[in-house]
Amino acid sequence: MIDIDTQSKDVIRLENVSVRYRLPGERIHTFKEYAIRLLQGRIKYKDFNALQNINLQIHKGEIFGIIGNNGAGKSTLLKVISRVLIPTHGRVWIKGKVAPMLELGAGFHPELTGRENVFLNGTILGHPLREIEGHMDEIIEFSELRTFIESPLRTYSSGMNARLGFAASTSWEPDILILDEVLSVGDESFRRKCKTRMKEFRNRKTTTILVSHSMNNIRSLCERAAWLDHGKILAVGPVNEVIAEYRRGQAGA
Repeated sequence: MIDIDTQSKDVIRLENVSVRYRLPGERIHTFKEYAIRLLQGRIKYKDFNALQNINLQIHKGEIFGIIGNNGAGKSTLLKVISRVLIPTHGRVWIKGKVAPMLELGAGFHPELTGRENVFLNGTILGHPLREIEGHMDEIIEFSELRTFIESPLRTYSSGMNARLGFAASTSWEPDILILDEVLSVGDESFRRKCKTRMKEFRNRKTTTILVSHSMNNIRSLCERAAWLDHGKILAVGPVNEVIAEYRRGQAGA
């Protein structure tokens, strides 16, 4: 992956990107059985195309929505943009530092306290300990978990875990923020805080990619969106037009 030229308004550009997985053609129940078949050359594979010829440009400072049913390839696309996954074919250009939040609380440890998990999360994101300490009060304040911050994460509810994950991951402002179903967890008050922070980021020209099954969230936050289905982009453009195409497609399915 290489950087986009400095004159372009795009911060993300994908050209003919495909991701193909090679899967066993039949279910193998144990590792021993798999090893025997592998040595005997009796394993048959089939290809699964998670993404097919994706072409996409995302501009600096926009909140870009991605919609589609489960299994459409949304998570695979986010992993490619996050540099977690290298595409099988095609080219990806990224301009700036990417902060992927593919799962709220990813990297957290259930036996560590909330405070310790903030340090763990910040370290994974590449921040020095002193810098994390400087952000700690703001993270605790945003998450509204001061009473529980010294308790182990296994005692947290899923909503509390979501609060801490979002607060920790967005305490630093990245060039590109990737959010997968962030607004599907937590209570309404927390979701409003998430939306407010995302809009503040947009005003300061941070680019955000938002995946959500909620058309209301996509419509209220995004100006443009893409509809992904079975690894292909079926529509991309103004958010209301893409949502209308998606709903027509669901009605005709």
